[in-house]
Amino acid sequence: MSDETRDSNGTALADGDNVTVIKDLKVKGTSSTIKRGTLVKGIRLTGNPDAVECRVEKIKGLVLRTEFLKKA
Repeated sequence: MSDETRDSNGTALADGDNVTVIKDLKVKGTSSTIKRGTLVKGIRLTGNPDAVECRVEKIKGLVLRTEFLKKA
């Protein structure tokens, strides 16, 4: 499976993994920012190997790019 979901370090990610954000990210459509070092619990893989779905700070259905994540 060549389109395996991997984090910024190349570590394979799976459903339910916990990841850490490695860069401050501005959330489109809101005034909030996800700070570097934020722990995101229980990610869900999408059909796209470059993105994962998660929930952060009351924001549901957030899709984050894997290039900004590191497996915790």
